[in-house]
Amino acid sequence: MIPKDAKLVFKGVTFDTYQWEQKVYDGSFRTFESVKRANGAEVIATVGDKIIVLTEEQPNRPAPFLSLPGGATDKGEEPLDGAKRELLEETGYSADTWELWRTIQPSSRIEWHINTCIARDCKKTNNQDLGSGEKIKVDLMSFEDFLELSLEPSFRQHFLKIDMIHAKYDAEFREVFRKIIFG
Repeated sequence: MIPKDAKLVFKGVTFDTYQWEQKVYDGSFRTFESVKRANGAEVIATVGDKIIVLTEEQPNRPAPFLSLPGGATDKGEEPLDGAKRELLEETGYSADTWELWRTIQPSSRIEWHINTCIARDCKKTNNQDLGSGEKIKVDLMSFEDFLELSLEPSFRQHFLKIDMIHAKYDAEFREVFRKIIFG
């Protein structure tokens, strides 16, 4: 997405900004710009017939929000490795059965991929190992209650909400989605 000859014009904590000159249709040149950030890993994690859902607080957010375990992958870290690390750090749970379900790029202007992984039959193996800017409460939720989160404004996985709403209102897809999550 960002051309190899693009110039890094700003290196930030989260975003790096690149610019490049590009020829447009009338033959003139324009400056184009894009940002890049670390890829993300989010985890749909199951414990028996329940799904792990987090209530998180962060200092830069005005109110607690609901989310799945996940976060930014480290440089050079594979999506599944990042998902495993994030699940363990944020919840203390780990799993033997993992699947990289899908990867999306939510914006054409940001070089950033969100990798959604599924961890089945999780077990509590550690204590949480939270960063100094995190407060996380771990809850277990039924599949039906999980689908209800699709209507919850504070649920952070916006791109997953599409599948959740589809499953909520389409019985056939609900069973397909349940099988994707629980195997």
